[in-house]
Amino acid sequence: MAVAKRAQVCNQVGTEPSLDLMISVVIPTLNAQATLGATLAALVPAVVDGLVREVIVVDGGSTDDTERIVDIAGATFLSAPKGRGGQLAAGARQARFPWLLFLHADTVLQPGWEREAQTFIERIDSGRREPSAAAFRFALDDSGVRARLLEKLVRLRCLLFRMPYGDQGLLLTVALYRSLGGYKDIPLMEDVDFVRRLGARRLTFLRSEAVTSAERYRSGGYVRRSLRNLMCFSLYLLRVPPGVIARLYG
Repeated sequence: MAVAKRAQVCNQVGTEPSLDLMISVVIPTLNAQATLGATLAALVPAVVDGLVREVIVVDGGSTDDTERIVDIAGATFLSAPKGRGGQLAAGARQARFPWLLFLHADTVLQPGWEREAQTFIERIDSGRREPSAAAFRFALDDSGVRARLLEKLVRLRCLLFRMPYGDQGLLLTVALYRSLGGYKDIPLMEDVDFVRRLGARRLTFLRSEAVTSAERYRSGGYVRRSLRNLMCFSLYLLRVPPGVIARLYG
């Protein structure tokens, strides 16, 4: 992807947006070579437009070619102790631009996401809406009926609970992120923990899809994996400590 080189092209053609509208993307990884390339490639249009100015990949100890892929892409590679919450927090601390986009390494944003994201950012920057965060629409890269059913169930969860998971991405300002205390270094449910502190009133769901790899559902079974996620979510809402949930279902 060559993030730095794409940004230089943007500067030359004069399409760079205001500094206040620029995004730092933070991606936690652990042996993500199979999916990371597609995740990074989907960011290229936003890099060319100058909306995305840096991509920070925070690795938790990969033994595959994750670091090499990051290097080829021209993104920033950081090492951190294994644990998605801690990795996300480490990336946010290194971010140099006013907006943060947290993204999983097996999630591919669909074409046009950058235009919708920029509109969302501009509305907040202009004061037309209060500071808030945005998540994308959940989708899976599987053509089966089970995938479509799971997508519908996730949309129902988002409608009822206003509770996106990390595989839907999360876009918000650094200021809002810090005001909420950032991601916690907990063994499980770091995404739910943060969104719960954010609150439903400050959360928007964008129309653009974040297409996530369905491999874990195919390998672990759609029903079994979905029930596991539901149990973890339910136990968290019942205030069971994340460490206990991780021991039961991690």
